[in-house]
Amino acid sequence: MRRWRLVLGGDEADGTGCALAGQDAAMDGALAALYGKGNQAQSGRSRSAGLGASAPSVARWLGDIRTYFPSSVVQVMQRDAIDRLGLSTLLLEPEMLEAVEADVHLVGTLLSLNKAMPETTKETARAVVRKVVEDLEKRLATRTRATLTGALDRSARISRPRHHDIDWNRTIAANLKHYLPEYRTIVPERLIGYGRASQSVKKEVILCIDQSGSMAASVVYASVFGAVLASMRSIATRLVVFDTAVVDLTDQLDDPVDVLFGTQLGGGTDINRALAYCQSQITRPADTVVVLISDLYEGGIRNEMLKRVAAMKASGVQFVTLLALSDEGAPAYDREHAAALAALDAPAFACTPDLFPEVMAAAIEKQPLPIPDTR
Repeated sequence: MRRWRLVLGGDEADGTGCALAGQDAAMDGALAALYGKGNQAQSGRSRSAGLGASAPSVARWLGDIRTYFPSSVVQVMQRDAIDRLGLSTLLLEPEMLEAVEADVHLVGTLLSLNKAMPETTKETARAVVRKVVEDLEKRLATRTRATLTGALDRSARISRPRHHDIDWNRTIAANLKHYLPEYRTIVPERLIGYGRASQSVKKEVILCIDQSGSMAASVVYASVFGAVLASMRSIATRLVVFDTAVVDLTDQLDDPVDVLFGTQLGGGTDINRALAYCQSQITRPADTVVVLISDLYEGGIRNEMLKRVAAMKASGVQFVTLLALSDEGAPAYDREHAAALAALDAPAFACTPDLFPEVMAAAIEKQPLPIPDTR
C-alpha cells in the first residue's frame, strides 16, 4: 500500500488510505515536484510541479533525488525534469552541472546548449562530458577492439597457412567430402587459414552521423566508437557529422570530447550532401565500410541520395544504415526511405551500443548483418 500510495500521489481517488511520514513523505515531495498534476489536495499540502525555474529549489531537488533513488532512476528523473519543466537553461550554471547525475542524455542536452553556454560554464560542462565519455570507453573499448581484430584477421584468409594460422572450423567444413569412414577422419586437401596480423591498414571505415536534435544519444556513442576505431592501426577511420552542412571531425578523433563539442545538434538534414562528401573520400571501395547513422528524414534530394548508396554498393563498398545507435530502440524514422534502402540491400535498423561491434565485424567480413528482431 505504501508503494501504491507513492505511485498514485495521494489524490482523493487513489483509494489507498495510506499516510506517509518521515523519509517517505520527503520522497513523495520530490516525486510531486516533478510529476504532480495541478493543485489537488495531498495530505494537507498541494501536490503540484514545484520546481519552476528557481535554481535554489532545483539544486535542493537534485540533491534529494540522489538521496532517495538509485542512479538509474535519478537519470530518468533528470531527463523528465528537463523535458517536462523546461530546465535546460539552468544547466548553463556551473553549480547546477556539478549537482546532476551525468549520463548520455545529459551530454546530449549539454551539446545542444553548447553555443549558448557562457565561458564560466564550459569548463564544468567539458568535465561532465569527459566523465561520461571515459565511462563509455571503459565499457565498450575492449570488446570492440577484440571483436574487430578477429574480424580483420578472418577477412584476410590465406590458402597456404602455417599450422598455427589454420582456421580449423572452416577447413573441416570445406573438406567434409574427403571423409574416410574406415579411418574415421577427414583428409584436409584444402587448408583455410587466418591472415597473419600486420600493422598495415586493412579496412577503411567512414562514420557519417546525422546531428539533428533527435540523434543526440547516437552522436555521443558514435563519437566514442569513432575514437576506439581510430586507435586501431589496421583501420583508417573517418568521422563526418552533418545537418544541412557537412563537417569532417576526423582530425579530432584522438579526443572524443573534442569531437562532441565540435558537433552542433539541431537544424535541418541533407543526407545526400553528406554521402556525396563521404563518397569523395573513398579510395579503396572493396575495403571500405560506410556507416550512415540517421533517422532518414531527408531534406535534400531523395533520389540522388539513393543513387549514391547504389553507386557505392556497386563499387564494392559495404554500406550500413543505423536508425539509431543507442539503448532506446528504434526512433521515429522515415519508413519510405528505409524501405528504399532495404531494396538496395542496405537495410536500416536501430542498433544498441553492445551490438555495434558485431555489426561492424559482419560488415568487415562481408557477412550478413546481425539485424535484431524487432517483431
